[in-house]
Amino acid sequence: MIKSVLLGGLVVAGLAGCAVRSDWRTEYQQIPASQSANWKVTGVNVVAPATLTTTEENSYVPEADVVWHGDPPGDRRAQAAAIVTEGIRAGSAGLRGRTPVTIAATVTQFHALTPLTRGTNFANAGVENISYTVQVLDARSGAPLTQPQLIEADFPGLTGSAAVAADAAGNTERRQIVNHIAVVTQNWLGSGPDPRGGFNRMGR
Repeated sequence: MIKSVLLGGLVVAGLAGCAVRSDWRTEYQQIPASQSANWKVTGVNVVAPATLTTTEENSYVPEADVVWHGDPPGDRRAQAAAIVTEGIRAGSAGLRGRTPVTIAATVTQFHALTPLTRGTNFANAGVENISYTVQVLDARSGAPLTQPQLIEADFPGLTGSAAVAADAAGNTERRQIVNHIAVVTQNWLGSGPDPRGGFNRMGR
């Protein structure tokens, strides 16, 4: 008991010593369904610029733009872009209009949970902090059909026994992020459940 209290105190101290927020949200401006209904997505192009910082540090709140441990070691920016691409493709797959369009996105933040955080049964802590700018373009001419906008797609991360159970069921951290981006994309394009809203949770 004393050990867990001490661990909790150390975690709080560690979180308090870094850039920690408690207010998070999924937020964006929805595209009118009357506009998107005529679209058919033929391509999704996502980039994670080389200017984004990365780290392999396994701590509670590592300071970097891209923090991702859910794939084997490699190009973390490319891995983050691939996850966002998969989510946007899944969320936009339902459009059946006649105008071919592409969706272009640029990752601005991909701060997922570290293994250390995922393994900690610490109440009300751990945020999947994902954001990217996105724009719809005419696939034939390249002309912009929407203005670029920032999508904040933050959601509470699973930790401790909840994370273990999710992984065992195949609902990995990667799958959770893809699914959330898919729901965000579908609603951003004017249909499906609305995931927008804020929550309070300790995280980076």
